[in-house]
Amino acid sequence: MRAKIKGTSRIPRLYVFRSNKHIYAQLIDDEKGKTLLSVSDREIKRKAKSEKRKTASAHEVGQILAKKALEKKFEKIVFDRGGYKYHGRIKALADGAREGGLKF
Repeated sequence: MRAKIKGTSRIPRLYVFRSNKHIYAQLIDDEKGKTLLSVSDREIKRKAKSEKRKTASAHEVGQILAKKALEKKFEKIVFDRGGYKYHGRIKALADGAREGGLKF
């Protein structure tokens, strides 16, 4: 996927990785090879962890990522789903990022 999708310092690449239990998102500048920002569902502090489903956590990760990205003045991004199908947790994270104000 990285051969087709490139992120720059002005328009970074939003890379998504999901495991069986967690979801991770990073904003990456491919020109410099640096991670500009990263968020995961492990950072979310919640009282009853079992009450939220994985898709709800992914949506929340997307919103937190958008908030942090806007603080660092990133409004436009390139979405890299990492080879995963665009549904479920990947779609929830993307929707959360869009609701937070990021433009794909």
